[in-house]
Amino acid sequence: MQEGSLEAPTRHTIDWQDESWYDAGAIEAEMHRVFDICHGCRRCFNLCESFPRLFDMIDESETGELDSVASSGFAQVADACTLCDMCFMTKCPYVPPHEFDLDFPHLMLRYRAAERRHGGKKFVPDQLGRMDRNAALARPFAPLVNWMTKRGSTLIRRLMEKLAGIDARAGLPKFARRSFKSQAARDPLTPNAQAPAFGRKAVIYATCYVNSNNPDMGLATRKLLAHNGVETRVDYSACCGMPYLEQGDLEQVAKQAIKVARGLRPLVDQGLPILTLTASCGLMFKFEWPLILPDNEDVIALSKATVDITEYLVDIAKTEGLIGGMKPLEGGITVHAACHARAQNMGAKALQLMKYIPETEVEHIERCSGHGGTFGVMAETHDAAMAVGKTAMRTMVRQGKAFVASECPLAAKHLLQGALYMGEAQTLPQGPFHPIELMAKSYGLID
Repeated sequence: MQEGSLEAPTRHTIDWQDESWYDAGAIEAEMHRVFDICHGCRRCFNLCESFPRLFDMIDESETGELDSVASSGFAQVADACTLCDMCFMTKCPYVPPHEFDLDFPHLMLRYRAAERRHGGKKFVPDQLGRMDRNAALARPFAPLVNWMTKRGSTLIRRLMEKLAGIDARAGLPKFARRSFKSQAARDPLTPNAQAPAFGRKAVIYATCYVNSNNPDMGLATRKLLAHNGVETRVDYSACCGMPYLEQGDLEQVAKQAIKVARGLRPLVDQGLPILTLTASCGLMFKFEWPLILPDNEDVIALSKATVDITEYLVDIAKTEGLIGGMKPLEGGITVHAACHARAQNMGAKALQLMKYIPETEVEHIERCSGHGGTFGVMAETHDAAMAVGKTAMRTMVRQGKAFVASECPLAAKHLLQGALYMGEAQTLPQGPFHPIELMAKSYGLID
């Protein structure tokens, strides 16, 4: 037996199609086993809200051990997990191939899936996760919807909190009148033949967030790639399913994976890289989908062809070289490392990319923002999301840079809004930005 694993972590496929995987007794027994090991280690105490809840329950119990903790309390531990994967990737010494075989996030996913199977579906988070439907309904009325859902609409937001449990303080994404995919189709870009990387071709998977909520980020990406000689086409058929994964709806995640992977397969077979614009989508394509559908050839092929956008630009910089002409960004940049980018195990690509901007100070934050999708939006978990993100918020304020960016734009938004209403600073950085937008700004491609 070894104390901790020195080997690279590996993950087991998810047996979601096996009915025994949903057995409540088996899940409770596994939670007892895992929680007892976590109690004896506690390296993960400062990552998120799940572990403090677990350790407080144990410490306040009659014996100070897990044997006197009622299993009914396990739900609050599972509810606080945002599936960020940081315990698995950065802290836990007992992940596979260690014989203890711990995978805390996927155990929490199993708990949620079983809860859902046995009638525990949460209506509002479930509806919020239907990204494509929500965007289709909101797009024709985008200005009105955005006005109603902004934080300044006090009466409406309080009503939303009372009726739907959506915290009135939480920032919600805006909707665009025209999708990124439709705008890109109307504006063909000619790659810069003078750029060192001229001749490269790639497919941009729009992602639900960029396609429906922030098309400007996608347009900036196309301009940046074209300026660096890359010919692109934009594709989007459906959401990657991360919002469904958060709710334990693995059947729907599989449906999303099959649809998207089947649609992209002809492009993958042409040898084109598939560029994901947000970290969560990259994580789903590369890692989660193959664990859910390990025998689906389209999914496996897409997994191998997927490249995060910051990863792709760093590769250009290291291989052919970026075209010159970038100007400094006065005041510097704070780059937040999104958890789902770190979980891709590709290195700090956003940080590396920002360092190519000349004469610009760049600082890094590796602590979780706390947003966690619906975790940062719902009233029952919003305060916990703020608590998890407080260290990152204070670090951002202390660094005092002019811009803040994250591979998860919602994470950067959460940092800014949290720091503001928690009174951490009177003046905050400009943002939220994706690192790609700041590089495009440095080139003068966008304002």
